[in-house]
Formats: sequence, C-alpha cells, structure tokens
Amino acid sequence: MLRALPRDTAAFTNRAAELASLVRSVRVAQESGETLPVHVIDGMPGVGKTAFAVRAGHVMADQFPDGQLFVNLNGHTAGRSPVQAGEALASLLAAAGVPTQQIPVGDDVGAVTEARAALWRTRLAGKKALLILDNAASYRQLEPLLPGGSGCLVLVTSRKRLAAHEEVLLPVDALPRDHAVDLFVRLSGRPAEALGQEVVEEIVGLCGHLPLGVSLLAARLRHHPSWSAEDLRDRLVAARDRLGELRAGERAVAATFELSYLDLEPERQRFFRGLGFYPGTDLDAYVGAALASVSVAEARRQLDALYDAHMIDEHPGSRYRLHDLLRDYAHGLADEGGSHMEHAQAVQRVCAYYLAALAVANRHILRRGAVVPATPDSASAVETPPVESRTDALGWLENERANVLACIRRANSLALYEPVIRLAAAMAPFLRQAGPWDQAVGLHRTAAEAARHTGDRRALADALAELGVVRRFMAAYPEAIEALNEAVAQYDAVGERRGKADALNQAGIVWYLTADNDASARAQTEALALYREVDDRLGQANALADLGMVRRQTSRFDAAVEAQSEALSIYRELGDRYGEANSLRDLGVVHCLMGEYEAAARRHREAFDIYAELDDRAHQAYALNELGVVRRLTGDLVGAREAHDQALEYFTELGERFGRANSVRYLGALERASGNATEAVRLMEEALSAYRDLGSRSGEAASLGELGAARGMVGEREGAVEAFQRGLDILRELGDRCGEGEVLNHWGTLLRTSGDPDAAREHFERALVLARDICCPLEEARALEGIGRCDWITPRPDARAGSSLRDAVTVYRRLGVTAAADDLEQLLASRSG
Repeated sequence: MLRALPRDTAAFTNRAAELASLVRSVRVAQESGETLPVHVIDGMPGVGKTAFAVRAGHVMADQFPDGQLFVNLNGHTAGRSPVQAGEALASLLAAAGVPTQQIPVGDDVGAVTEARAALWRTRLAGKKALLILDNAASYRQLEPLLPGGSGCLVLVTSRKRLAAHEEVLLPVDALPRDHAVDLFVRLSGRPAEALGQEVVEEIVGLCGHLPLGVSLLAARLRHHPSWSAEDLRDRLVAARDRLGELRAGERAVAATFELSYLDLEPERQRFFRGLGFYPGTDLDAYVGAALASVSVAEARRQLDALYDAHMIDEHPGSRYRLHDLLRDYAHGLADEGGSHMEHAQAVQRVCAYYLAALAVANRHILRRGAVVPATPDSASAVETPPVESRTDALGWLENERANVLACIRRANSLALYEPVIRLAAAMAPFLRQAGPWDQAVGLHRTAAEAARHTGDRRALADALAELGVVRRFMAAYPEAIEALNEAVAQYDAVGERRGKADALNQAGIVWYLTADNDASARAQTEALALYREVDDRLGQANALADLGMVRRQTSRFDAAVEAQSEALSIYRELGDRYGEANSLRDLGVVHCLMGEYEAAARRHREAFDIYAELDDRAHQAYALNELGVVRRLTGDLVGAREAHDQALEYFTELGERFGRANSVRYLGALERASGNATEAVRLMEEALSAYRDLGSRSGEAASLGELGAARGMVGEREGAVEAFQRGLDILRELGDRCGEGEVLNHWGTLLRTSGDPDAAREHFERALVLARDICCPLEEARALEGIGRCDWITPRPDARAGSSLRDAVTVYRRLGVTAAADDLEQLLASRSG
C-alpha cells in the first residue's frame, strides 16, 4: 500500500481546535472499538479544506500503518468532469497493489462499479489505512469508495454539505482575524512591527480571511521589498473595485488572484495563462515547455517562480498543480485573452509532446521486433524526460495516464482528430498490459470515431484491431470477433497486409479460445502467409506459435511440434525472450501428451527460468502447473503438489482466474491419484464452476473427465456417468481426441470396477484406437491395462489378458511411469505363481 499523501503546506496555520476535534473523534472511536466514521470537511472555496485534510493525514499517519492514499475527485475542477466512482476505484485498487487482471471490467458501468467496490472493501478488510477523498461533488460519487472495515479513516473534502446520518461534520471556516494576520506576517518574511497591525488586518479582511488569498498576498509583499503594507493594500482595493460585479466572496478571492497575476512579469503572465489551456490535472516542466513553446529549463524556471508566488502547488516528483480556484482563474484568463485557435494550438503542442514521450517509453515496453507506433516529424524537436528502462517507462506512463487521456478527450472536443488517433495508438501497448481494460475500450472507440470523421480507413482499422484485442482480454469474445473482422475488412480495403495479418492473428486466438479450431487454423495460416509476404519475422513467429497451439488442441502433435519449433527458432533469432519462453512451454505440453516426460520437464524448466528473468509471475505459474503435471504422471506426487501450490498462490495473488482454475483442477487430479477422492470431487467442482464462468470449453471438458473419475471412486456412479458423457460431448466438439481417449479410459475403469467388464472392454478398445491413431502413449498404456484387467477377471482368462498387461508394462516403462508398471508386474507374477 502506498504512502501517497501530498506534501504538507507551509501555508497551514493554527487550525488547532478543528484538528483536536478530529483527532479526538478518531481516538474515541478506536478506543471503543467502533467503526471509524467518515469525516466530512466542508467549507467555501479557498478556505483551506484540502490543506487541513493533508495536515491531519500527516499528523495521524502513524495510526494507519497500512497506507495513506489521496484521491482528487475533481468535483469542482474547471474543464474537468467529476471523476466517476468506478474510475476512482480502479486507481485505488491499483495503488493498493491489485493487479490489472483482478480489477473487474465490463460494459455495465453500475455492475463494474459495484464489483470494484466489493473488491476494494475486501482489500481493506482488517487493515488500518487512511483515505483522503478530496473535492467530492456528491455523496453518490464517494459512497462506493468507502472501505467496509472498521479500522480505516476516511476524510472527505467538499464545497457542499454531503453528510449522511453516520458521518461526522467538520466545517472549516475562514480564519479568525488574528490567525489570518499571523499567517500573513509569517509568509511575508517581515517583522510584524514593520507592517502595522491595522493595515495587515485590513489586507487580510479584504481577502476574506481565506488562507489561499492570505498566502498569495503575503507572497506579493515578500517579492517586493520596496513595497510597504499600505502599497499592497491600495493595489488590492483597486483590484476589488475592478471586480465589483462579483459576489462578495468571489470578489475577495478574485481580487487577490488579479493582484498576484498583475504583479507577474509579462512572460510569466503569458506562461500562467497558458496553464488555463492544459487539460490535465498536474504537470511537470516538460509539459509546461510544450504548453508555452519554451525550453524545459525555461519552463522549470517559470514553474518554480509561480510556486514561489503561491500561484501553483508543488507535488512529489517535481510536479505542479493549480488550486481549483486558480485553475478557474487561469482558464478565464485564457478564454478572455486567447482565441479558439490559440487554445487548439496549445493542446496540439501538448499532444505532440506526449506522442514524443510515448515513443520513448514504448521502446522499453514493446517486444523486440514489434512495430512502434509512428510519431509526427515535429516530435523529433520535442524535449522528453529521460527513460532508461522498462521500470522507468511504466512509472512515467502510470503518472501520466490520466493526463494523456484528458488530452485525448480535449483534443476530441476541439475536433483535433489526428492527435486523438495517434495518442490512442501510442497508449495502446501500455493499456494492453496495465489496463483497466474498460478504460482502453473507451479510448479505442473514441479513436475509431475520430478516424471515421477524418475518413482514415487505416487508422480506423488500427483502432478496431486494438479494440478487439482488449475485448479478448475481457473475455468478451463475440465483441472481439466483431471488431477484428471489421478491422480485417478495413485493412483489406486499403491494401495494408501487415495490419490485416495482425488482426487475423488476434481473431485466430479468439477462435482458439472459443474452440472453433478450424476457423482458428484458417486465420493463423492466412496470417502466416501475409507475414511472410511482408517479411515480418515477429509476426511469423506469433502465427506459428498460435497455429501450434491449435494443432495441439486437435491432437495433431507432430504438426504442433513442427510449428512451435519453427516459432521458437525465430524468437531466438529476434532475441524475444518472452516469445521463446511461451514456445518452450507449449512444446513441453506437447511432449507431455506424447509421453516424452523428460523432454517436457526440461522445456518447462527452461520456460520457467526465462519467465523468472522477465519477472513475469503469471507465466511462471503456468510453467509450474505444467511441470507439476509431468511430476504427477511420473509418480513424483510431492513435487507435483509443491509446483501446483506455488502456482495457485501466484494466480490467486494476481487475480488470474483461468490460471487459478487450472491449478485447482490439477490439485484435484493429484488428490484423486493420492486416493483422496472426496477432496478431489470438491476441487473438481470448484474448477468446473470457474471454467464455466470464464467460458472455457476445454477447461470444462477436462474438469468433467476428472470429476467423473473422482465421483466413481466415492460410489456416485450416476453422477460419474453424467460427467463423462458431458465431457465427451465437448471434447468431440473441440476435436480433442487425446482428451476423448482419457475420458473413455476413466469410464472404462468405472464400468470394470462396477462389475461390467464387457462394457468396460468396449470403452478401453475405443480409447486404444484413438491413442494409437494420434500417438498418445499414456492413454495407449491405460487402455491396454484396462483391456487386460477386464480379461483377467473373466471366469477363464486366456493368454490375451497377460499379453495386454505385458504390452501395457512395456509402454509404462518406456514412459517412466514406474508405479503403474510395478503394479501390473505384481499382478502378472501372482497369476504365474
């Protein structure tokens, strides 16, 4: 959990009574064991609500060791819509360490918000954390963000009174006159006696005793050693007279702003006005340079000067932010002094900066051989921050995510469609990895509409292809296919072969996931041909690897090895470690199905080592699961459990639901192999439910086969037969003949142990034909064993029984499945004795 409170401000002064009241309220609730109430800090603009909440957070931070978080909800921020609860929850969950894959997504905003809120409450259950929700627009906006546990403190600031019956209200009023005077004297840097008590009282009264106004006026005096307090008062009175049409409270603040603004040098005034055009929330010197069309060094100088003048606030990481009132003022200045064209040009410059910076960041996060989104020629002259590593790139992207998205929205509202299209494409690689994916869906839809406005069919195809990829991540497969098919058509229309190949490759993956193996193979074959035409080596490797997976799923093992081996060779040629590891892992799966357990284990260990090198825990877990399967099949049940338990832990932490379902299923198979049939049934039912929720037909079929075997062991014969039949139906739809043979062997075992050897023998014989046809030796051995055992228990067993059992022993020995071979040899020895 982060410690993410803003820096405490020097302008805070003597809110002792309010702070004591808050601390006392928290202490009473903690001592009584009651749930900490939400504390709502309300008051007029500029009164110091945020400064008070931040000061309170720092004072009480030690009481909340599990984290302190700050979220600006933009309830009253000029040019920005209030932050939606679902969006705020996504940011909070990410800050709390929840992986992207675990953050709920979907098209139903209400359902997604509810799911994220439930996860947020779960995450903070039993924790002691402090959460500041700043600038709330309504109780409805903040209610989903409230933790459910009793040990978390929530401080809310708002210009409105938001209280429900359980909240504690903490109104913050303008400073008492003597406190305002003390603050002014302290920040002015002059002795009180040199200022004059009466004139200082008049100055602070003219700005309504508001801390923001007092701070600005004191800064003016500090920066003008030749001014007297009387000079400052006279200038302030003149400014108020010019703003006479405003209400009293507005006039007090606006006059203070105007006096501070007019005191700036002309170039600094221009720089400050430019901030009114900025769509984002906070900025650094690089963004400031783009806005003002100056060097970064000059922008840094201007920002530092504005900070010294109390016109902007400084945040960690050399970032700056305007108070909402000052943002309103700068926005008004920009609207008053600038044309629509000036506004559009400022936004274009910021977009050009972000495009240049994103190009640098993308070089660190894209895989080797991948196509980097194009940047405009003007980007080459733009100064960008130093980004030396993948970690630097991801950190910069996370910091700037909200600002880039805000720039895209502003550009779209100004009909600047070209920057919208380019920025969406440049953000796509990051959003693929980091999510949240519903945010990415909205971005790519916006880009697609922008492309339709411009008539740019290539850009439309790119946006639709990215939309399809994200929809696949969300398991929204029909929507993914719809977007990808349209992308293919658009690429075709403009003769863009590489883009068409990419879209076909992605569509093939979706069809593989939905078990349309024929469509998947066609798509990957066509994609491969296109990649070869344009000499895209990474694309070729990806299409070959995905085609290999389809061949494996349809039990064409030799073809799978051939495709995957060629993919592996290309990945190694490109130095693409991620692709190399994926191909190694899939080759391991195929070797396992072919009974080549030593080769399978070696491939999985190699893949695991590369994933560890890449710090990819999700794929480490997949490799561990596959290694566990090999260990179970070769009799190392302890090693298998160790691998599956570790994988389950990783998947649970990461929120990777499909991988977790695999781990549960493999542990269920391990329990069955260990004789713990009741626990095996429980685990298989859990896995089956998860696969159905995910829409994984292959996972459902595998679980049903194992579930039937476990139910048979506990005497649930009807339930076992039902599971076997449903599993077989799915496997035949999928074309998974190896899986079909495995289920037939399980079913034959149930029939044999239930006293029906003739029906059992029929199932084993069908399994034997399948296993030999696809070269699946483990299922061949199991079928031979089943046939031999059926013959063994007939009233007068003939030589066929011994022959089948001996053939089974031979295959088991060749595979290294020693326990099964030993059992059969003992059985044969007992009859010969």
